[in-house]
Amino acid sequence: MRVCIAGAAGAFGMKHLEAINAIEDAEVVSVVGSSNLEKIKAFAAEHNIPHYTTDLAESLARDDVDCVILATPTQMHAAQVKQCLKAGKHVQTEIPMADKIEDAKEIVALQKETGLVAMAGHTRRFNPSHQWIQNKVQAGELNVLQMDVQTYFFRRTNTNAKGEARSWTDHLLWHHACHTVDLFQYQTGETASQVQAMQGPIHPDLGIALDMSVGMKVPSGALCTLSLSFNNDGPFGTFFRYICDKGTYVARYDDLEDGKGNPIDLSGVAVSFNGIELQDREFFAAIREGREPNSSLRQCYPAMETLDSLEKCLEAGQ
Repeated sequence: MRVCIAGAAGAFGMKHLEAINAIEDAEVVSVVGSSNLEKIKAFAAEHNIPHYTTDLAESLARDDVDCVILATPTQMHAAQVKQCLKAGKHVQTEIPMADKIEDAKEIVALQKETGLVAMAGHTRRFNPSHQWIQNKVQAGELNVLQMDVQTYFFRRTNTNAKGEARSWTDHLLWHHACHTVDLFQYQTGETASQVQAMQGPIHPDLGIALDMSVGMKVPSGALCTLSLSFNNDGPFGTFFRYICDKGTYVARYDDLEDGKGNPIDLSGVAVSFNGIELQDREFFAAIREGREPNSSLRQCYPAMETLDSLEKCLEAGQ
């Protein structure tokens, strides 16, 4: 599987590069950077990648590129997914697939038209911790009653996960809440029927709210409460508490504990403990097998609809 990574030198581009290095029969053959050609040239040389460019179209024109992973700014995702599909390339985009519901509809329709594999990088579906919960739900051994989720970062300036200056502005709703919205609906097997959202003051420089509260309920009655902040001066990341009919579980990325802090053995869940590696393995397997992947654009579209509803709540509250 010959892969192009767009945004390879960024925080998540590097995570995908490391994941692919651990996957047999897969290699990165092309990387796309921003406008700094010398920077992406040096990156390609450092990682022994044969082709580099600042123009995605150049990589899409290559016969030795089978598929593309987009680790680019949120605002570029939908347009670049369209560009990849129209060029005949399978594509996986980091989330969100789009930051407007109209764009999400368009790329879902285009995937259906082309028949290519198009996937959104909802890593939480693939983390062994969340897979363990999903397996129990599917086996009828567990029902999720409530999810209490905290997504915390300290980003009062425009920086990425590596602490580097960012050329675009991140968003608590369309990026960070997107993880939890999709995961809640995935774990319950339902789409939220009731939603509510509030946000704090708009930051004068960044132009976004740095604090947000989201609530969701699915028809069966399961609840999700999500707190998000770019103001939290402490450990960063997202922490999930599953309150279930048979036990309570706390997931931190690829690790899982019960409600009393005892670790859950995840050794039999998947071939790796790295959620991004598992996500990329699913992408490549779906291409090889000619099937729809878990976390396809179609499967993840309901999360876009819920985010759109939540955005309307925020707009109404302003």
